[in-house]
Amino acid sequence: MLTVPVAVPAGASVDRQGALHAYARARLADGDGAMGLAVDSYRAALALDPASVEVARRSYVQALESGDRALALRSAALLEEQGALPREGTLLLIGEALGRKDWARAREMTARMVEEGNFSFLAPIITSWISLGEGHYAAPVVAGQDRFAALAQRYVDEHVALQALGNGDLTAAVPAIRRAIALRGGESAALRLTLAAQLAGRGAKAEALMLIPPGEAAFARARADLARGKVKAAAVTPVQGYARLLSRLAVDVASDPSGTAMGIRLARIATFADSGGAEAQLVAARLLSAGGLAPGGVAEARKVPVDGWYGVLGQAELVDALAASGETQAALALAKKLAAEPDAGAERQVRLGRLLADSEDFDGAAAAFRAAQAGYGEGELPWALLLFEGSALEQGKRWDEARAVLERAAALAPNEPMVLNYLGYAQIERRQNVAAALDLIKKASALKPQDASIADSLGWAHYVTGDVARALPVLERAAAGAPGDATINEHLGDALWSAGRRYEARYAWSRASLFAQGDGVARIAAKVEQGLKPEYAAP
Repeated sequence: MLTVPVAVPAGASVDRQGALHAYARARLADGDGAMGLAVDSYRAALALDPASVEVARRSYVQALESGDRALALRSAALLEEQGALPREGTLLLIGEALGRKDWARAREMTARMVEEGNFSFLAPIITSWISLGEGHYAAPVVAGQDRFAALAQRYVDEHVALQALGNGDLTAAVPAIRRAIALRGGESAALRLTLAAQLAGRGAKAEALMLIPPGEAAFARARADLARGKVKAAAVTPVQGYARLLSRLAVDVASDPSGTAMGIRLARIATFADSGGAEAQLVAARLLSAGGLAPGGVAEARKVPVDGWYGVLGQAELVDALAASGETQAALALAKKLAAEPDAGAERQVRLGRLLADSEDFDGAAAAFRAAQAGYGEGELPWALLLFEGSALEQGKRWDEARAVLERAAALAPNEPMVLNYLGYAQIERRQNVAAALDLIKKASALKPQDASIADSLGWAHYVTGDVARALPVLERAAAGAPGDATINEHLGDALWSAGRRYEARYAWSRASLFAQGDGVARIAAKVEQGLKPEYAAP
């Protein structure tokens, strides 16, 4: 039902019929992925019937996903009046209070956040930023006995470092910087840039340069500016620090598929708090692209200044966002441009290689993956780069070359299930070295027994070697773990047919046909109709 019977603010006009039409239009546009029309229609419905909790709730969600700050705030205010504001809405209100430097309101909302429970582990960090704004700074303290202490500790060092740098306290900042960088690991590029700028802005040029790895394109501009002494960096403000906190949280929440929607909302709230913050824009671009809202990811990535310190990182996110939004040629053109620049590095070559592989330019993909290996010395080469190259060569029907590369990968990583499985299964498909290939897959399965893809390889290898009885339970386990995988269900159907279970075989093939692509479509359809014949056997 559209309208919940609640009090209408004095002076507000209500056109429920018009609101109903606008709401219906919004829902249809929402379902069709027409975000712009959906947002406009929700905004219209909310204006026509401001008492509707349902319209406000839908408007709130759509406003966060689209990045419409004004609509998000208006919807949140209406939901707040009715006691229906989602828990992350409190985070939105905290950000607004910090932006206005309304420290009392920020403290009030932070206390409410603690009472609500969902994000209470953030409180020590948020209150430390509030105290900085109030002028009587108190560093964040995470009590060891607090049940959420481990969660808070994941974020606290970065903020201790930034706050200490803002206060000119290098003694407190440097060890916190080291801990924060170590904790972020391979995801620390943007953080390194931010901390380096803050260090340089406080006169600690040598310490800043230590954070910026030489010979990497992502850091080239920063190193050049640092070397010339061209760095001026204002201290991070409370609202900027808060935005950084939410961005980090958004990435962690979205790392679980069930947290994608929440991660996007948190990232958007971060961009509302710090609208010019490159790190918040980078995170929002990444999560929107990964969460099915790629046009928004493109827009966010384009906000990152190309000629700034974060420009290279922004361009990388833009490539991914363009690809996710279906703008394949634009993504490829940008990826090729980035990969051709001096000191491009392995990451750019891998990004290009993946795009080329997705476009079925397997020769180009193999060349890009090979180029990614060039910067590594003897004994440093990551096995994944060899697996990428071998996979591209194999898909490009250059099997002899592929096998040599994959064997190098297996020698480099003898206990890596992905490598063992790929090398083993590729040989099983070609009916080559079947016994040795089966041993490789058995080892991969022992190392990763819950992996449905590896279980499929093992079951199919048993089938190919004539052991149908052993193959069936393994393939059934694989199908249970990946019910939407066409290859696994086709393999299961072939094994079931060979075991005389014809009805179940056709059911498995029918399920496979729902997800089949390319040559598999006709082959599986023929099996459903005629049964298993030698010419219809799965590869």
